[in-house]
Amino acid sequence: MINRCNKYIGVFFLIAIQLEGNPVIAADNGVIVVGGTGENCLEDPGCVNRLHPDIPMAARAQPGETILFRTRDSGDWLGTVAAQTTEPETSSGDFGAVHPMAGPVFIEGAEEGDVLKVTLLNIDPGKYAYTYGGSGGFIPDLVDGEFLTIWRLNREYAESDDIPGVRIPNGSFPGVVSTLPGPNQLRIMLEREQELADAGGQVSLPSPGGASPAEICGPNGSAPDECLRTIPPREHGGNMDIRYLQAGVSIYLPCFVEGCGLTIGDLHYAQGDGEVSGTAIEMSADVWATTEVLKDGPDLSRGPHYEGSSRFLEIPSRRFYAVTGLPIKEPGEVPPDMQYLNSDVVAGLSNLSNDINLAARNAIDGIIDYMVFEYGLTRNQAYVIASVAVDLRISQLVDSPNVGVTALLPLDIFNN
Repeated sequence: MINRCNKYIGVFFLIAIQLEGNPVIAADNGVIVVGGTGENCLEDPGCVNRLHPDIPMAARAQPGETILFRTRDSGDWLGTVAAQTTEPETSSGDFGAVHPMAGPVFIEGAEEGDVLKVTLLNIDPGKYAYTYGGSGGFIPDLVDGEFLTIWRLNREYAESDDIPGVRIPNGSFPGVVSTLPGPNQLRIMLEREQELADAGGQVSLPSPGGASPAEICGPNGSAPDECLRTIPPREHGGNMDIRYLQAGVSIYLPCFVEGCGLTIGDLHYAQGDGEVSGTAIEMSADVWATTEVLKDGPDLSRGPHYEGSSRFLEIPSRRFYAVTGLPIKEPGEVPPDMQYLNSDVVAGLSNLSNDINLAARNAIDGIIDYMVFEYGLTRNQAYVIASVAVDLRISQLVDSPNVGVTALLPLDIFNN
């Protein structure tokens, strides 16, 4: 328990209703609705939080039909959009419940080897959201204590009493868009991640606690040690956390099982490139999408593709301030992500060759320092803003040994 510290909409199927300044989308009978019942994902027959080829489909849809995914927040404690009535004061997150996803949906005519094109039509946010900004995420050793930000949402911006004077523009997108892995893909993924865990790397291995569907992935399920956690993205998509996947964008996913098994979840109201604190502005939302099955699609063996308007690549601000980062450090220091390597070389160096991770770490540390100095924020508050609004961009990868990363802060978010 963490206390609060300081292109297009399918017009044939969707009806927009204005309610208290926040449009709600009502579905006609032509829309396939998935998820949204029960108190949590375990009680919702249209919700899963693990990935496995044996997971049964929650619904079926023809290519071109509109599908409404009624999603839950990443920690599954805010409730669905319809269930949100009062602003939460605390969180009761359970890591076993991460990430609830609406689905899976069987896409008629889709076969193993096909490519599924998923086009996002509309995203309707819930009323409230949250961001963690404490000792987690990308630079946990540089931030002390736990910090929870509760956001109030509307269709234009998010604001919070925990970080007064800041408004974050709406840039809603799903963190998770995924198909189900096939048996062969599952085996490969489990083996390689276990190898990494055995070497001391950071991995989220299968764990049955809080798993849904319980009859397959739970403690007494048929495959408790085989269901993939949704923390990392993989070849099937999953937790990609790409802020450009907004309404109007199409995502190309591989189909590894008959019907593909499309799921959507982990909705974010806004996020910077990097999501450095470990969370974005985490919300529940209603998401409308449609699909197309491609029999001769692109090669997705190294990861999904996506396309959309170039406007999604822009920062939501007229002005910015940026900090650059280089792969330099203090002698004797071993960055946390390298500690599992047990290297005798890293500690003795003050400059690492072409290390993009260290460069990004320094850029984030610098932009946090800037916000603390310029706006009087605490480091935890600045860490939250870095996670939900700051974009990490690769400057160059060829000027050895010092590759470059830029942390870009949109200044228009500060309204005081």
